[in-house]
Amino acid sequence: MTTTLIRGATLPDGTTTDLLVADGRIAERGTAIATPSGARVLDAAGLVALPGLVDLHTHLREPGFEQSETVLSGTRAAAAGGFTAVFAMANTMPVSDTAGVVEQVQALGESAGYATVRPIGAVTVGLAGERLSEIGAMANSRAAVRVFSDDGKCVHDSLLMRRALEYVKTFDGVVAQHAQDPRLTENAQMNEGALSSELGLKGWPAVAEESIIARDVLLAEHVGTRLHICHVSTAGSVDVVRWAKARGIEVTAEVTPHHLLLTEDLIRSYDARYKVNPPLRRDEDVRALREGLVDGTIDIVATDHAPHPEEAKDCEWDHAAFGMVGLESALSVVQAALVDTGLLGWADVARVLSQTPAGIGRLAGHSHSFEIGSSANIVLVDPASSSAFSRDRLAGKSHNSPYLGMTLPGSVRHTLHRGYQTVNDGVVVDAGEVAAAAMGVARG
Repeated sequence: MTTTLIRGATLPDGTTTDLLVADGRIAERGTAIATPSGARVLDAAGLVALPGLVDLHTHLREPGFEQSETVLSGTRAAAAGGFTAVFAMANTMPVSDTAGVVEQVQALGESAGYATVRPIGAVTVGLAGERLSEIGAMANSRAAVRVFSDDGKCVHDSLLMRRALEYVKTFDGVVAQHAQDPRLTENAQMNEGALSSELGLKGWPAVAEESIIARDVLLAEHVGTRLHICHVSTAGSVDVVRWAKARGIEVTAEVTPHHLLLTEDLIRSYDARYKVNPPLRRDEDVRALREGLVDGTIDIVATDHAPHPEEAKDCEWDHAAFGMVGLESALSVVQAALVDTGLLGWADVARVLSQTPAGIGRLAGHSHSFEIGSSANIVLVDPASSSAFSRDRLAGKSHNSPYLGMTLPGSVRHTLHRGYQTVNDGVVVDAGEVAAAAMGVARG
């Protein structure tokens, strides 16, 4: 395997150092490290080194919806955004509700090599919400699934949710709930409020999210197990999670980059790129979400990367699909919303985009602090750069990004996954080269 010397990187704590990567690990750390013979040297002056980012909420679409994304194209998008691990949601076709399907998804990730792919198992068979899936078989499979979710659909039946929480407790798993009361959101199109009335669109009330979170934190307390809340989007939801944590309930929560930056006002354009589940909310909600992330009520940022083909978005608002891509833009949006506003530092970014999500997902090797011997999952970021976000930045198959044309700060210059480069000087490395490197690591 190629030895790489990263010269003069700034770590999240502000210190500057060289990092020598060999055999897929950080072999040496210090100043003025001698360049080994044949080593690749990356000049990291002015760049911030972060542990490889970890996304706990990615839709890779394969199997079944390859016109939108594949494991290969989705992990290329992940690498472009600085991610070295992604958790793949279960709403594929067939649904990831059996050991065979989750093992297939993991194998596709290993073959591609751009990022570690950890499948998320469905909570219920076919995401139908009627009976539990093969949770134990998926947990005991080669994929060793530890996160279970019906994301895209809420586990609305309280008894099923209780049973799922009891089941995952036996092997330290976690249920990641898509908090959406289906009765309160029938045919809903955007956040409920004055603007939805003005635009004539069916409103999506905040209480539809908040009521499910309130129920589930109480169920988690009763069972005594872990619960994770997907894409929190309202100020009231932040309040419920804060109350639950103060009570000692073992709950974690995520927020998406788009809910940290964008508001419902964008929907005045009827541009379906802004149609997402849960919907974009009010400015007051955005402020509450930022405050919740800063004070630790919200634990992580997760992209909810949801690729769609052009025709699913290039249509009337009512008929457009929910969702937006987010892997390639996540780090820049976090920098814009939180770092450049002085709310978070780079050490906090490492925590909410790498270390904590890896911990929630029980993923080893992607949450280091650059200790010698750590797996070399590293992203080098240029925080001083700024540019209009364009399709050139999108490495996946779909282009339904809400940021196209928007000026965003920061850029990923280099991504290393298990010691080999997946992004070099801002360009995603050729698939054949990455697959060969991944095979070399596996053999080693």
